[in-house]
Amino acid sequence: MITIGTRFQGETRRRPAPAMGVIFHKGEWMDTGEDPVLSPTVSLIEQPPDFEFMPHFHRQNQFQVFVGGSGALGRQALMPVVVHYAGAYTGYGPLVAGPQGIQYFTLRPVSESGFIPIAQRLEQMIAGPKRHAQSANISVASVEHMRTWSQIRETFEIPLGADGMGVRLVNLPAQASWMSTHPQGSQGQFLFVLQGTALTGGHALGVWEQMYVSHDETIPKVMAGEQGVQFMCLYVPGKAPEYMQRPAL
Repeated sequence: MITIGTRFQGETRRRPAPAMGVIFHKGEWMDTGEDPVLSPTVSLIEQPPDFEFMPHFHRQNQFQVFVGGSGALGRQALMPVVVHYAGAYTGYGPLVAGPQGIQYFTLRPVSESGFIPIAQRLEQMIAGPKRHAQSANISVASVEHMRTWSQIRETFEIPLGADGMGVRLVNLPAQASWMSTHPQGSQGQFLFVLQGTALTGGHALGVWEQMYVSHDETIPKVMAGEQGVQFMCLYVPGKAPEYMQRPAL
C-alpha cells in the first residue's frame, strides 16, 4: 500500500474531540479504513492548555511528532520538533500540555480507536516486549537556509534498531533526488515533510504532509522542489508476535 496524507484532508476533517472532561481537537490527515492488519492513519491532535493526559498505552505501534506548543512527556520537556515512538502495549506518559497547549501528529500503520489507561493494565495488558524511544529536538530549517544547501545530508534522529524502527532526517537541496529503502524487520515507513516540498509518487507534499509505503511496495523516489526539502523517514517495525496471538478488543 502507498497512500498520502494531506493538509486539505486534515483541515477538512478537523473536529472537536471531547475526552476526560476537556475538548481536544483532532484532524485526520490520513485515513485508510479499519483493516486489522494494514490501515495507516495520521491524525493531528491539539491538546488543550495545561491539561495532563494520564499515562496510557495503545494496542498498535505508533509514532508521535510534536509540532507546536510545549509541554512534557513524563520527565522530559517537549518543544517542537520531537519524535516519540511507543510500541504496542508500551505505557508512556503523563503527557502534559503547557500554557499554549501542545499539538502533535499520531502516526500508526494500523488504525486504532482509543487509548487504555495504565490503571487498566492488569485487565488489558499483554505480556511481550516493550519498546519506546524519543529523539532530541530537531531543528526545522528555514526556507532561506535551505536555498544555501549544496549537498544531501542524512542523520538518524532515532538510531535504527534490530527490529527495523528508527527515524532518519533528510535534507535535500533544490531539485536533488533521493530514494529510501525498507530496513529489515520494518512493516513500512512514513515520509513526513518538515519544510519545503517533496515531489514523490506523482504528488507534491508540503509542510506536515505525509506518505506511507508498506514493506511490500517499492518506495517512490523523492525529489526536492525549487526551494529544497527537509523530511523524515519514520520506519515502523512489525508488531511483535506476542501481540498477534489474539485480536484487538
